[in-house]
Amino acid sequence: MASAYPRAELECSVCLNIYTDPVTLRCGHNFCRDCIGRVMDTQERSGGYSCTECREKFQERPALHRNITLRNIEENFLSAQPDQEESGVLCTQCYHAPVPAVKSCLLCEASLCDNHLRLHSKAPEHVLCDPTTSLENRKCSIHRKILEYYCTEDSACICVSCRLDGEHRGHQVETLDEASGKKKKNLRNVLQKLMTEREEMERRVQSLEEHRRRVQGEAAGETERVTALLRDLRRRLEDLEKRVLSDISGQAERTSLYVTDMIRELEIKKDELSRKMRHIEELCNMTDPLTVLQESDTGDLCDTEDGDDEDRERHDRLLHDGGDLDVAGISHTLHTGISDIMSGQTSGVSGVTDILLDENTAGNSLQISHDRKTASWAPYLNHPETPERFQYSQVLSSRSFSSGRHYWEVDVGGSHDWRVGMCYPSIERSGEQSGIGYNEKSWGLERWRGLMGNLYSVIHDRKKIRLPGNVSSDRVRIDLDYEAGRISFYDLCDPIRLLHTFTTTFTEPLHAGLCVGKGCIKISGGTQM
Repeated sequence: MASAYPRAELECSVCLNIYTDPVTLRCGHNFCRDCIGRVMDTQERSGGYSCTECREKFQERPALHRNITLRNIEENFLSAQPDQEESGVLCTQCYHAPVPAVKSCLLCEASLCDNHLRLHSKAPEHVLCDPTTSLENRKCSIHRKILEYYCTEDSACICVSCRLDGEHRGHQVETLDEASGKKKKNLRNVLQKLMTEREEMERRVQSLEEHRRRVQGEAAGETERVTALLRDLRRRLEDLEKRVLSDISGQAERTSLYVTDMIRELEIKKDELSRKMRHIEELCNMTDPLTVLQESDTGDLCDTEDGDDEDRERHDRLLHDGGDLDVAGISHTLHTGISDIMSGQTSGVSGVTDILLDENTAGNSLQISHDRKTASWAPYLNHPETPERFQYSQVLSSRSFSSGRHYWEVDVGGSHDWRVGMCYPSIERSGEQSGIGYNEKSWGLERWRGLMGNLYSVIHDRKKIRLPGNVSSDRVRIDLDYEAGRISFYDLCDPIRLLHTFTTTFTEPLHAGLCVGKGCIKISGGTQM
């Protein structure tokens, strides 16, 4: 009854019972298959796996390897030392105190402890078995004799009388040990098959769990990608909406300002006409012919306004053009923006082009920073003479643009008087006609300080258009659509506000241009759209 292994070595640390179908982890510790399986199921919900003995962590759910050696040791241990306490069978000969039984005698129908077993008869008819309380089940219900044989034809346990004189006479029989050994062999084969099937199912379950985790990971990544894509689409649509609405409101405001100026001029002329009419009516009402004839300013009264035809032409042109609102340009901006968004292009990410200032074009009152981004007013500099150098405090970009859509931003917060815009490389380099916007080869946005404060205008070919209000931010943006022949200026406030758009047909490459009165301005970069 002694065992080579202490019971504690054969106990699962999870259920604290003898191993049932023992399995081994990679770290070497053993558990019941069902016990460690339940532990792993619990750990899966917390996002990690570890051994309950040594706490070694596993990135993925560890595979469970059947420990055949430990299972054989467990079976030998249980066969050599049955669990008496768990059987609950007590010695029927011990009256003074309950003592666990180690064997039961089928003949005596009694259970015996170690002490009483030593005193028990050793005769062969006294058949001993493991402790049991079901001794009646060990005897033939007809002859009340011990069941010793197994009838293979009737699949029944029988006694010797059943075999010799009873209904099983002449049948093929085996001893209980022989029949039990054959059944155990069959059961072990079935068990082996079932264990193989279960291991296959476990592998399939593990592969399905891995597939589920992979799908969940892919779903999380796809969710993040789609969310980022839609967020970017919403942002670009909002930017396009702000730009188009700003374009509409800017054009309407400029038209309103233009119409207001025309109305003011017409009101002045109307008042002058009313004055002349009253004077003429007074002359017509005079009765003294001499007084009428001696009136000295009747020539002025009879003269018609030379500018009336021009005013009428401006009035008719304004009404005929639909209020000077560039509906085609607005539609072009809207449709182009939507087309870019739908085609996957970004409005400020793809094809980034660095804008650098060309020191060879900088006037002698301009200092260009080392990174060629900032132009600062600094009089009396002695730059080397070059054919490209401007006479005034003006500088061009080193790169030109002859196709595509581009924009860049300029920080004008460091200067009160400035001019920014676009120029052909053939622009004059000296004289008043070399200033940005003061010729037909350049287009500009400028600010200067007047008696009424800061004044803003756009200018081309010496023609200025006063802008209503102020540029509220310290940053302006210049948009170029070369093929469409558009140069637009924006105030980078919130929301972005369109200041003005020039429309023409470009005949040369274009350079970005900066002009600084005092202080400094900085170009922050350009982007191909």
